[in-house]
Amino acid sequence: MASTDILSGKYPAKKHARKVTDYLKENGYNVKNAIIYLEGQKTHNKEDNDEVGPFRQRRYFYYLSGCELPDSYLAYQVGSDYLTLFIPPIDEDSVIWSGLPLMPKEALEKYDVDNCQTSDFVNDFMERTPEGDVFIISEQRSPHAKLLRFNHTNGTAVKKAIEECRVVKDDYEIALLQKANDVSAVAHKAIVEAAKSAKNECEVEAAFVSKTIACGCHDLAYHPIAASGTNAATLHYVKNDEPLAGRLNLLVDAAAEYSCYCADVTRTFPISGTFSKESKIIYDIVDEMQQSCFGMLKAGVLWESVHEKAHRVAIKGLKAAGILVGDDNEIFEKRVSVAFFPHGLGHYLGMDTHDTGGKANYQDEDPMFRYLRVRGTVPAGSVITVEPGIYFCRFIVDPAIQNPVLGKFIDEKVVENFWEVGGVRIEDDVVITDDGYKNLTTAPKI
Repeated sequence: MASTDILSGKYPAKKHARKVTDYLKENGYNVKNAIIYLEGQKTHNKEDNDEVGPFRQRRYFYYLSGCELPDSYLAYQVGSDYLTLFIPPIDEDSVIWSGLPLMPKEALEKYDVDNCQTSDFVNDFMERTPEGDVFIISEQRSPHAKLLRFNHTNGTAVKKAIEECRVVKDDYEIALLQKANDVSAVAHKAIVEAAKSAKNECEVEAAFVSKTIACGCHDLAYHPIAASGTNAATLHYVKNDEPLAGRLNLLVDAAAEYSCYCADVTRTFPISGTFSKESKIIYDIVDEMQQSCFGMLKAGVLWESVHEKAHRVAIKGLKAAGILVGDDNEIFEKRVSVAFFPHGLGHYLGMDTHDTGGKANYQDEDPMFRYLRVRGTVPAGSVITVEPGIYFCRFIVDPAIQNPVLGKFIDEKVVENFWEVGGVRIEDDVVITDDGYKNLTTAPKI
């Protein structure tokens, strides 16, 4: 487990700003006297309602500020390495409802910035800066932002730069991800206890959400998946409203978000406390898939090769179970295992659950790689999920059985014994190191 002691300090916003600047330089952009100007997410009311809607800070803005406040702005002056944050001023009409906002002096103490002003001074500040280029995200620029005085406005480069820089995490970011994982582990333990008496999937979801909030995480990394029985064959099942009675297993894919950083954890366990024969067979195969992939992890590993390893282990296990028949290599080349393991092995993790920089190719004609969210080599310092799974989804498996090319490798009679298993997935979050990996996920497994 990584230490979270570093979180007592400030989020390294200026370090990130320098990192992004270096990326721009290395890719041929003129950053002399340049400014990076970014806007945080705005406050929005719910449609046809006077109540403020849910808020989620823009990740590009957060990466260079560490500021979670809505309606905020930043300007980073590259030449002087000077970062200015602009936060909302006092609105006297709203104080009685919402209390006093964070003041600039308090913000200077809280955030890793050189200066803090109220947002009504943004345009004045920008008009007084030295002439040069300004880097913005075009689709996140407000109409009122005055940028006419700059020599050139680049609306795309800084977005790409931030996306690439986010792949490799620093120690502070890894600590945030560890914290999100630690809270998620506590909540997953609560789920196992809740399932002993729960009658419906919604009670399982409620147990998770309740525990994450109690541990200080008011936001989730994504909508929880609490899939019982055959519902677990749906990869992103989110209804979470069916009874547990008569179901074999519970697949729970749920995680906390802490200070804009996400965990991503999946566990599968028997509702009764004991796996059925068929469920245990599949669980053990998935566990072996994950452990085999762990053994390949280190900086520079080709992610496609790790994904292929998961499929080869799945083929071996499914053959031993009698579900697949025939030659291992032929089964692999025909992509038969994709019918049972249709998704990618994992994805980068950070401020987004499916984090930036993965270079997925969803137009890939090879079904084994179409949904692989990371392509190419994986660098040290990146955080990636390892989440193999095997599923018995009639929508996918039945057509494979009926396919004259694929069907000869699948024993339909044996498959009949496994439909009620639904699906099994095991997911952990790991940091890639020079010679291996560190597992951030502490949620217990069966």
